[in-house]
Amino acid sequence: MYGLIGKMIAVSGERDTLLKILLEEVETMPGCFSYVVAKDPKDANAIWITEVWDSEANHKASLSLPSVRNAISKAKPLIASFGEHFVTEPVGGVGLPAK
Repeated sequence: MYGLIGKMIAVSGERDTLLKILLEEVETMPGCFSYVVAKDPKDANAIWITEVWDSEANHKASLSLPSVRNAISKAKPLIASFGEHFVTEPVGGVGLPAK
């Protein structure tokens, strides 16, 4: 499995709008086991995105899906910067297939 954990910083005052975009444009993404978008309780502009995929290839392929491309297009003006970014290798958990 392939995992990503990343921090996104919204333009000041635009976090809720950015959250809405990141969540409303999500459709079934082949190979995606988990896509979680969360507010950072200590930073009013920060968002954490946690993803688990069956493979890095399917994650990369998702970036060409029309809904994902549309979300990226809408979200870009609301993103001030990106923070930490981690690639992980999930080994299991609730909702994930056994390895």
